[in-house]
Amino acid sequence: MSFQFAEFDLTDKTALVTGAAQGIGKAIALLFASKGADLVLVDLKEGVKNLAEEVAKLGKRALPIVADLTDFSSLPGVVEKAMDVFSKIDILVNNAGVAILDDAENLSEEAWDKTMDINLKAPFLLSQLVGREMIKRKSGKIINIASQAGIVALDRHVAYCTSKAGLIAMTKVLALEWGEFGINVNAIAPTVVLTELGKKAWAGEVGEAMKQKIPLRRFALPEEIAAAALFLASNASDMITGTTLVVDGGYTIQ
Repeated sequence: MSFQFAEFDLTDKTALVTGAAQGIGKAIALLFASKGADLVLVDLKEGVKNLAEEVAKLGKRALPIVADLTDFSSLPGVVEKAMDVFSKIDILVNNAGVAILDDAENLSEEAWDKTMDINLKAPFLLSQLVGREMIKRKSGKIINIASQAGIVALDRHVAYCTSKAGLIAMTKVLALEWGEFGINVNAIAPTVVLTELGKKAWAGEVGEAMKQKIPLRRFALPEEIAAAALFLASNASDMITGTTLVVDGGYTIQ
């Protein structure tokens, strides 16, 4: 077996990225495109169409799909559209997520269900649909964007922590069951990421206090999470499966 990493080349690969319109998902999509991948861009926001235009400027094809991932009956259609256009899905990035914060004694059932639906159920159903196609081809990479919240407890994050811990457990089981088909399944667990939403949520004193708990004393950039995803999507990580790559500046080592 010979290895040609070619700077983590994704030429001739097709990647489906959820939550692609902004933040981490957008950074992943643009980096993947710059490395040669065609993209299926899925998001609830119409802005995913603008991202498709950016991908086209990089010389790659992009299929934007506006979809609500919690409309579970629509998920087979998302995969069918991707297969119709590209005939294969080499990489799946389950990035779409939501964080609804409240004290455990006050969190509503609606907030709990919404968190589980978006952060855990949708990634499983999409992995199942895409996984069936990958099994046929005996090849594929699935990357789940989890969180440090799936590893340690965070105040007022009971639903979020539970959903991300479940995502990490799901990653391990899929890796175990699908390894024989040449499918790698891994997760990434970031700390606070400076997306537009992250900047607003962690501005001022609350953000400075959080940084003091991180050994590197800063938050992550979307591009740093994208770089981790690129490694896991490339053949450089072919012997890695069922693991969680923690990108947290050391937060969880304490």
